[in-house]
Amino acid sequence: MSQVYCRFYKELNDFVTPALRHTEINHDLDRKASVKDIIESFGVPHTEVALILVNEVSVDFTYIAQDGDVIRVYPSLVYIDAKQMQQLRPEPLPIPKYVIDANLGRLARYLRLLGFDCLYRNDYSDEMVAKISSEDERMVLTRDRSLLQRKIIVYGYFVRASTPRIQVHEVLKKFDLFHLIAPLSRCTRCNGKLRKISKEKIEHRLQPLTKRYYNNFLICAECGQIYWQGSHYERTIHLVDKFKVGGE
Repeated sequence: MSQVYCRFYKELNDFVTPALRHTEINHDLDRKASVKDIIESFGVPHTEVALILVNEVSVDFTYIAQDGDVIRVYPSLVYIDAKQMQQLRPEPLPIPKYVIDANLGRLARYLRLLGFDCLYRNDYSDEMVAKISSEDERMVLTRDRSLLQRKIIVYGYFVRASTPRIQVHEVLKKFDLFHLIAPLSRCTRCNGKLRKISKEKIEHRLQPLTKRYYNNFLICAECGQIYWQGSHYERTIHLVDKFKVGGE
């Protein structure tokens, strides 16, 4: 039986069985297989891979493994001259925008609070998430490895943390988003953009105390949700500051 020898580097080992981490793995080939199939057989989503070297030569995901191949899989492009690399996916998205799977609702809400474009519904199927990602060029955020293994997903990230607030800081750090934070510019309910609106235009929708004590309002252009700087505003700003430093 043919064999190949695989090794995963850096954070890709998060996905590999503990006994196989940071070591060369002998892998039997019982059929014709692409390097993408081999990589994902170890639980590593292709969306996490930035560079593949086979016998020290850069290849893409379609390369068909041969007996004796030595396969090195990296998450970042720091070990080889860019001119020698196979392009595994298009350039990074110029404007960060996300589609978030049904199990990460709190993360979606928090990212919207920070001003990021995040599509989310709690009835999204994996198929729907993959389709939206492909057609609208959105980064998938998920904790479902099998979702990221869908071939049509080009941009995707497996969120390591399990706690929503820590997940937010993880995403901000991973994609270097800190300078793009724009609190209270998107609707946390539907993702629509917020705009200023005069009090007179919405007075009929306000509760008596809100009408009495507040004068500055925002409204969602999509769903009509109204926002104002009530008692929750300082808590919101404090929460934003904690996201920036990774606090709970």
